[in-house]
Amino acid sequence: MFTRNAQRRGLRDITNAGPSESNVAVKPLSRVPAPSDAPIDSARSEVVPHPPTTARSSTSYQHSGQVDNIDARDSQDPLCATEYVADMYEHFRSVEAQTSCRPTYMKGQTAINEKMRSILVDWLVEVHLKFKLVPETLYLTVNIIDRYLASTKVSRPKLQLVGVTSLLIASKYEEIYPPELRDLVYICDRAYSKSEILDMEETILKGLSYSITIPSAHAFLVRYLKAAHADKKMVQLSCYILDGTLQSYSLLKYLPSELAAAAVYIARRAAGRNSWSPTLLKYANYSEEDVVGVARDVMREKNSAQSDLRAVNKKYSSSRYGAVANTTLSNDF
Repeated sequence: MFTRNAQRRGLRDITNAGPSESNVAVKPLSRVPAPSDAPIDSARSEVVPHPPTTARSSTSYQHSGQVDNIDARDSQDPLCATEYVADMYEHFRSVEAQTSCRPTYMKGQTAINEKMRSILVDWLVEVHLKFKLVPETLYLTVNIIDRYLASTKVSRPKLQLVGVTSLLIASKYEEIYPPELRDLVYICDRAYSKSEILDMEETILKGLSYSITIPSAHAFLVRYLKAAHADKKMVQLSCYILDGTLQSYSLLKYLPSELAAAAVYIARRAAGRNSWSPTLLKYANYSEEDVVGVARDVMREKNSAQSDLRAVNKKYSSSRYGAVANTTLSNDF
């Protein structure tokens, strides 16, 4: 049961992130999204990709050099759309550059910077977890924020409004039960009204020309984990690594498919498997040489991340996610 009296925390101070920021007002944020004192609907339980089931031993393909047809076993499942899945991912690869941002847009912003973006995303990871939303909602939220900031100057006091409104838009697109508007007002400690959020929703959608559909890094991750014959721990570890990339502005230089491939590569090495495989080469369409440089940058960013941005580590330190945040990851590639 979530109550009004639950502990609150403030959005971390974004001072020292740039010049003339000593007078930044910190907006307090609630840890709890339910002002009605009612528990969040369990139907919103966050979806973690399950390890693919296979009638054959996955280890046989790890060492034989054969290429597995990863869709054959699902040919009778209409939800897997095996007739179209190859075309779908080919399309995703063809459009991902158009729906992604590069780490240059902050040059056009005068009141905010990449550190403030990282703080905002860290908070959104926690809010996303509290609302029990599906992973795609988080990735779409961050994408909407980046694309909007790439085209529109935003003042410092409005950055959190952009963030929470982007979460609303993404939730409406991805969720069966999106958060209620009053709950979003509450998690911002009523710093913004319902009308302000709705006005910003219209502004963002117009700014993006109502283009919301994207091939996210998580969508690619699900495909690559299937090609990797991933077990539960590898799934959780890959999700942990990929979620951690969301806070990094500099990693926007990589395409979503590249980041997903790097997450699988790092997780496989941590699990003691071959770093890459013929099946991954076929379905990811990246060689090990293509992936290793991205993986190095991902690990470099992870190791240099701000110690006060802990939402992803806290999430994946829980038993629900296998406590994979405690796994030692090597960057000796």
